[in-house]
Amino acid sequence: MNPSLANFMLARTPEFIKKPEATDDKMAVNTHFKLNTGASIPAVGLGTWQSAPGEVASAVEHALKSGYRHIDAAFVYGNENEVGQGLKAAFDSGIKREDVFVTSKLWCTFHQKPEECLNKTLENLGLEYLDLWLMHWPVPMNPNGNHPLFPKHEDGSRDLDTKWSYVQTWKGMEEVLKSGKVKAIGVSNFSVPFLETLLKDASVVPAANQIENHPYLPQQEIVDFCQKKDILVQAYSPLGSTGSPLFQEDGVKEVAKKHNVGPGTVLISYQGKHFSFTCLIAFQR
Repeated sequence: MNPSLANFMLARTPEFIKKPEATDDKMAVNTHFKLNTGASIPAVGLGTWQSAPGEVASAVEHALKSGYRHIDAAFVYGNENEVGQGLKAAFDSGIKREDVFVTSKLWCTFHQKPEECLNKTLENLGLEYLDLWLMHWPVPMNPNGNHPLFPKHEDGSRDLDTKWSYVQTWKGMEEVLKSGKVKAIGVSNFSVPFLETLLKDASVVPAANQIENHPYLPQQEIVDFCQKKDILVQAYSPLGSTGSPLFQEDGVKEVAKKHNVGPGTVLISYQGKHFSFTCLIAFQR
């Protein structure tokens, strides 16, 4: 792997993730959380959104060999094949499948046929099961539109499937859960109203809700709601969205200087200190 890429990623990984046994108890940060299924999920994972083609496999392999045990993928990212290559390389090196937590997501054009999407994901990743499978958005799109992922009307607006409800999608995911192809199911980008509606008809409470979360976007209302319902919050873009100036914030730099660490470590630890947060670090050049 390109050394500069490896250093970029590892420089932003706190020591408590790479070497949890060396962490001072007084400064301890959660390294794992419990899902409402009873399963353990690592507090920090490698996100693969917007990762450049040709680099994802090496990034996943290198991350796992460096101590990461949580990989976050999605069908719509278009790089699950490369993620699978990285997973295989790591497993071939001696890392056990059961020690790695793998998440992926159901895309919007597959809301009426969730298992079909899951089967494609499992084939892409080279896995027999996922540890966590999320509904990417509560927005069903036309499965027979003019594009397999992002169908549009002639006026350019998104071609939504107005005859299908995301609650119906969730019921389908509950059925897939029984197959053993996924160990837990959850949601992503859900606000309080969407979750309230879902929970009225759900037989299975979502294990997680993956949302954008960082000091600029704390989303406290949905965080509090999820904690009350025993739904783990997963934070994507914990370092801020693309181009975010969070690293230059005076408060972040002040804390980083005080503890002799980088701003990235401060921002990741900000999430890790929450009692029900995991955070996903997107790998980008």
